[in-house]
Amino acid sequence: MSAYLIQRVLLTIPILLGIVILTFFLVHLIPGDAVSAMQGQLKMSAQQMEQMREALGLNDPLHVQLGRYLMRLARGDLGRSLFGGQPVAVLIASNIGATIQLTVAAMAIAIALGVPLGILAAVKRGTLWDVAAVVLAMIGVSIPSFWLGLMMIQLFAVTLGWLPIIEERSARGLIMPAAALGLAEAAIIVRLTRATMVEILNADYVRTARAKGLFDSVVLWRHALRNGLLPLITMIGMQFGTLLGGAVVIENVFARQGLGTLVTQAVINRDFPVVQGCVLVAATMYVLVNLAVDMFYTAVDPRIRYS
Repeated sequence: MSAYLIQRVLLTIPILLGIVILTFFLVHLIPGDAVSAMQGQLKMSAQQMEQMREALGLNDPLHVQLGRYLMRLARGDLGRSLFGGQPVAVLIASNIGATIQLTVAAMAIAIALGVPLGILAAVKRGTLWDVAAVVLAMIGVSIPSFWLGLMMIQLFAVTLGWLPIIEERSARGLIMPAAALGLAEAAIIVRLTRATMVEILNADYVRTARAKGLFDSVVLWRHALRNGLLPLITMIGMQFGTLLGGAVVIENVFARQGLGTLVTQAVINRDFPVVQGCVLVAATMYVLVNLAVDMFYTAVDPRIRYS
């Protein structure tokens, strides 16, 4: 196991390096730069703008800027914001907590709704329960999270007044953004859980367990569900990255401070170091979650061994 962990950690280095390089060139395809974004506020002359670009190193060739950025990154330095001058690490540290909170809450909603509904649809296969679960799952997959968020704001905040639109430090303020983000993922989990459980419930060992006289609940939870957890765990790990990406949109819809709003503002300001730092941190989190998923496999299925 230790050798496998070391191997996986070492493999993440070229992956993250590739993400850093790709992100660097992609963000530089955005027209303009941070100095152009500042010009509207500072009312600088053309000469002053050129002097600022020279001071910030924006006039250097891209390969020189990339080499400089990679050298700082090797020392653990994410750089400084071009727009405000604050260290990128400080900006990320002050915003990442809210994004993790939103992502975890959305994932909890997705699992709490998706797994039971998927099991119910599989157990009641061919009945109205099954049809209703499948239809709801199709609707959930089809509705964009930002549209759902806007409709929830209109209904629960504006019309009924049950929930606040902006209240970042309370559980009530987290309900709507987490639900808007998690319901689409719940629909995906419903479909996967149903498909997996239908296959498992028709397996020979399940029929054997029932033939021995075991209660249906024991067969379902102890035998069938445990063997169906591996694809669910894989899907949940993959959805973590989807939720991180969705948080960018949902945080802006609900005006929540987090990595999403930080990245959006950085793109508007052409603040390249902030964009690159946020993407690198999000990619690292995604890689670590997938590594944790691999480790969790051994707890669910003792037959799995890493060497």
